[in-house]
Amino acid sequence: MYKTVIVERGVREINELKKLLLESSPKIDLIGSVINMDSAFKLIKDTEPELVLIDIAMPKGENFKLLEKLSPFKFEVIFFSNSINASNKAINFMPIGLLLKPLILKDFQLVIQKAVDKISDKHIHRQMQILLSTLKTTQLVNSQKIAVPTVEGFLFLELYEIVRCEANGAYTIIFTSTKQRIVTSKNIKEYEAILPSSQFFRIHNSHLVNINRMLKYNKGRGGTVTMEDGTEIEVASRRRAEFLGMFQ
Repeated sequence: MYKTVIVERGVREINELKKLLLESSPKIDLIGSVINMDSAFKLIKDTEPELVLIDIAMPKGENFKLLEKLSPFKFEVIFFSNSINASNKAINFMPIGLLLKPLILKDFQLVIQKAVDKISDKHIHRQMQILLSTLKTTQLVNSQKIAVPTVEGFLFLELYEIVRCEANGAYTIIFTSTKQRIVTSKNIKEYEAILPSSQFFRIHNSHLVNINRMLKYNKGRGGTVTMEDGTEIEVASRRRAEFLGMFQ
């Protein structure tokens, strides 16, 4: 249930919105409705709603003053207006929608669903961030697994499965011993910090390798290494001494 607050000009308008909300989404939890800006400020500060429905035509621009006073805010905003020439200032608050009165149920439901979807996405993102933060502090202390963030969620890999990591802009591609090619949203520097240095070495700006998955080292200016998957990777000349020092 997503906490919602109504800020309107009168009781009749509030009752109309309440009725529309009941017909629009079971995920909306109306926790309060007010017509006074001071009361609105206190209600929003005290309850921390996720959605605020507010009339643009409040006297003296009090609605905008309210939002400016609350800024930066985390809730989503839906505006209502009696005029098609609604104030451009509303756009500054990045509303989910701006509906023209009299309100039409179908249009109202579409905007409410849009708000519900966005709030839901924010919840999922927040939960993923908490999970990722927790995993960062525990994954290499209590196990030999790593949590890899992907588009679908998280993939849990045993460290020994990772053959190499290759930078791809802000992303990293992880290649595994089971022939998986996993695109993940972390950059390679983050994996260099997470993975144990006794097992993984960044031989080049673009490559982090599992030294237990190397087949051979080939001499040269910096040299190259051949990995179990057949890939030959250049060793940066400035990293050569440190790299070879691991085996002496």
